[in-house]
Amino acid sequence: MLNPLFFVKAVLLALEQIWINKTRSFLTALGIIIGVASVCAVIAALTGLQTKVLSEFESFGASKMFILHNRPVGEHRSNYPFSKIRMKIPELHAIANPEHCPSIEELTPITSLAATIQAGEETVSGVGVTGIWNAWHSIEDRDVILGRPFSQIDEDNARQVCLINDMAIEKLRLINDPTNSHILLNGRRFLIVGVIENKRDGMIQADFGAGGSEVEVYIPFATAAKMQSRRFFFMIMANLKDPDMSEEAIAEVSFVLRNLRDIGPDDPDTFQVQALDQLIDQFKALAAGITAIAGGIVGISLLVGGIGIMNIMLVSVSERTREIGLRKAVGATPSAVLLQFLLESVTLCLVGGFIGVAIGNAFAFGLTMIPDAGLEHAVIPTWAVVMSFAFSATVGVVFGMFPAIKASRLDPIEALRHE
Repeated sequence: MLNPLFFVKAVLLALEQIWINKTRSFLTALGIIIGVASVCAVIAALTGLQTKVLSEFESFGASKMFILHNRPVGEHRSNYPFSKIRMKIPELHAIANPEHCPSIEELTPITSLAATIQAGEETVSGVGVTGIWNAWHSIEDRDVILGRPFSQIDEDNARQVCLINDMAIEKLRLINDPTNSHILLNGRRFLIVGVIENKRDGMIQADFGAGGSEVEVYIPFATAAKMQSRRFFFMIMANLKDPDMSEEAIAEVSFVLRNLRDIGPDDPDTFQVQALDQLIDQFKALAAGITAIAGGIVGISLLVGGIGIMNIMLVSVSERTREIGLRKAVGATPSAVLLQFLLESVTLCLVGGFIGVAIGNAFAFGLTMIPDAGLEHAVIPTWAVVMSFAFSATVGVVFGMFPAIKASRLDPIEALRHE
């Protein structure tokens, strides 16, 4: 059994050889350095992006669920026309019934139309006007900061009332408190009853308006339905009583819609029910797959670096043939020689891995400094650092084994005669 002191001496000897041949050692380990730095930088970027998106999902609301029409995959449009698959008002009220869907706490239909809004001499075209129920405010966590939200009377009577945001006030040059004043939506006169707080900034937005403008206008859902053609469509956004009840809620909604649409047991759904926690799980799986693929691609440079390690170790064995012969002549066993050269290879790879991790950390810090990149949380996770060193050591063992075996099998007499 080898003395533990031997390992220490072998590592120190390896470091000495690296220091004596600094330039050659650096060039030899360059592939390992680039590979480890690249892997660390890619993982840091993907980790930062994943953290950003998941935090957006969490702030967006993990209890949200979306219900909308969906044509079965591969089915012809004539078999499933839009009039057959779109959401209908009776279905909306059936889902809103607590007896049918007890897992749903509250919901709102959402429909959008593009409109031209006018106030006095000011006109803004292509504004997304969104029809909602009052529950939209609590689901989206956006309150009315001036005036009042829609009342049930507004919805029941399809009143021409609206909510606007600060950008609409600015674009239309309205007074700071525009409540009880009027604007025109596609030529119709609407009473402003409130001002809604601005939506938060983020990568994920619950902006289901029809236009791309920052101006926001909301009207009662019934009013929006009257302003659209018979082909108007809407989706449903709901809050669950508990995020863990998503499977129950999906089953309840599916049961209601399949019954109302008279869908047979073997027929596909003509709707889609998607809980946000499912999207989060899907994103996590996708992010893990992308990380693995990207890490594998840039990790190819580690294999290239391993070939360089093997090449230089073979050169080292050739250069130190007389040294090997002398060691064997004074009693060194083949296993000791093998272990010595193997440790030199592993040490060289670990040194390269250490430098690579340091460079990767520098890259990760640089990513956090890029403005508006959404990579403020870019950091190399601990598992990636451990994996980098483990992979570096593995490369050292795999590609250093052949030169080490060659060194251990040298005949001491022939080695001493080597010039």
